Amino acid sequence: MDTGKNYSAAWLKYQLLEQDYREKYADLFSDIYLEINDQKIKKSIIEELELAIGNLFNKKVNFVSEPESAKLCIVDFKNNIIKNDNKIKKLNNDQKKDAFLLVNKDNRLILAAKNSNSKLYGLFKIFELLKLKKDLKNIHLFKQAANNIRMLNHWDNLDGSIERGYAGKSIFYKDNKLRKKLTRIKDYARLLASVGINSISINNVNVFEEETKLISEKFDLVKKIYHIFSAYGIKIFLSINYASPMEISNIKTADPLADQVINWWQNKVKKIYEEIPDFGGFLVKADSEGRPGPFTYGRNHAEGANMLAEALEPYGGILIWRCFVYNCQQDWRDYKTDRAKATYDNFKYLDGEFNDNVILQIKNGPMDFQVREPVTPLFGAMPKTNQLLELQITQEYTGQQKDLCYLIPQWKEILDFDTYAKGKESQVKKIISGDMFSQTNTGFAAVVNVGDDYNWTGHDLAQANLYGYGRLAWEPSLTAEIITKEWIGLTYTDDPEVLSTISEMLLSSWSIYENYTVPLGIGWMVNPDHHYGVNVDGYEYSRWGTYHRANHFGIGVDRSVKTGTGYTGQYFEENAEMYESMASCPDELLLFFHHVPYTYMLSSGKTLIQHIYDSHFAGVEGVERLQILWKGLADKIDAKVYNNVKNRLKLQLENSIEWRDRVNTYFYRISSIADEYNRKIYK
Repeated sequence: MDTGKNYSAAWLKYQLLEQDYREKYADLFSDIYLEINDQKIKKSIIEELELAIGNLFNKKVNFVSEPESAKLCIVDFKNNIIKNDNKIKKLNNDQKKDAFLLVNKDNRLILAAKNSNSKLYGLFKIFELLKLKKDLKNIHLFKQAANNIRMLNHWDNLDGSIERGYAGKSIFYKDNKLRKKLTRIKDYARLLASVGINSISINNVNVFEEETKLISEKFDLVKKIYHIFSAYGIKIFLSINYASPMEISNIKTADPLADQVINWWQNKVKKIYEEIPDFGGFLVKADSEGRPGPFTYGRNHAEGANMLAEALEPYGGILIWRCFVYNCQQDWRDYKTDRAKATYDNFKYLDGEFNDNVILQIKNGPMDFQVREPVTPLFGAMPKTNQLLELQITQEYTGQQKDLCYLIPQWKEILDFDTYAKGKESQVKKIISGDMFSQTNTGFAAVVNVGDDYNWTGHDLAQANLYGYGRLAWEPSLTAEIITKEWIGLTYTDDPEVLSTISEMLLSSWSIYENYTVPLGIGWMVNPDHHYGVNVDGYEYSRWGTYHRANHFGIGVDRSVKTGTGYTGQYFEENAEMYESMASCPDELLLFFHHVPYTYMLSSGKTLIQHIYDSHFAGVEGVERLQILWKGLADKIDAKVYNNVKNRLKLQLENSIEWRDRVNTYFYRISSIADEYNRKIYK
């Protein structure tokens, strides 16, 4: 794993290929023709070719001026060298999404691509195939991105801290300045481009005093970061403070309909685009958790967003408006107000009111990135509005990169969820791709898990969540199993034992984590503020709407239309009917939608209380199994990686035991129902 630098190469480690395989394909990389207009990306491609070919084949790169004399040709779709390919003919009629074709013709490797970005993506695909020892002699591989926007959100602050960061400090900032050494940012851009990420916001959505200055006196920081990422086809976005006109000028209001505010933003945006002509746009968190927004002035979200969008529109800029909005003054005594309903209630009625360059960024669930919660009903409910799915790679509620929790299986369930927005087969992935409602400003966004730790992500195996996110954003139809094997092979080895062992660890880890933490979709039960570790009543009486409503008879929140908050009624009919009844509601979400007696019989044949006991004992046993599996790789994994994971698994076991004992004890004491197997519960 040694890169010669003070951080890991992650899945972009290039090592000399095995001799037989190397000799088989060395000739394909002897002479290279590169057709590209974007000079910044051209430089990146040349550097990557020199680095990869030099390390994989131990040879220097030779560039030729004519495609006829090249063994590797990197060209446009329109190049005559591939003009007869049927897939290219088809794609020329659909120029909306990044795409490339990789084909071997007469022992010449042709990489044809729609644009400069796609050439870079295709090049990384070639190196991936080489590292995984795939056949390049008979290759005919066409790849087109399912989503136009494939974005990461950084919650980095200029002082170097990261909100909900669990892998060290910011790789961008320190002491309210840009870090002096920028090499790591460049290698980060390489990692992101290798999995198809094309957009990034570079500061926290909670924009404080210093970060507000990024659009004014600290804009030089933005320009330096921009030059690094743009060389890898990644657009830069800034999170902005909605009250910026008040905080960095002498204007006394931030009312989106006030002429002076409109003019201020138009002038500010004009200056930004004079410096960065292909600046991506703004990301806004407004009217949530105390952040300023249009509600202050009696305006709605569309009025607030459209004002900024109109300033960006002449330059091709995009305004991304987060939908994380709820009544933060909720009273725990109030059984009808429901935070879960807030996103839908605040935005559904505004469908069609947002400008074309506004995108609503919508969390996967109605609450806040819990280990399990239902898919938000807003997906599919706004067919006239652009939407991004927001996920959380950083593990705020899923173990904080101390506990192993591989999130790709969770995200696959979200993407495959059928909303019934246009009848059956109206999955979330079809909505956010833009295909269902003929939209282009759509796609993925996620809060990233990266910091300045050696391995980028705190827990070495948490790198798999970052890699997997990029792969799913490009190709949501990929299975979790395929992504997992890819990442292991690229990052570690193709040794069958390593592949099978780490695959089992990753693919079982979400279920294990869920088992020893919160049961059947109820969520929360964590320590307030920092959100790590068990605290069953930690949020039970808070103002955040985070309740489990446990009493002597049962647990869960009644969100039915008939007797509860009415949340189930926000879904399309098929899902509304399924969630409305305890009998038809899936067990894994039962406590999210219903207040359920402890003696209620689940579909498994267990009572609810017995499921709580059993799952928590099983969760600890699952972590013990992870430790055994990892121990078996002691001689097959780099010592630094091995010890990192070993130590994290030790912490995870301690955490899981504490969860098991506190949760089981809590529910035994509150229900007075004993465990059928008479296992140790602290009474």
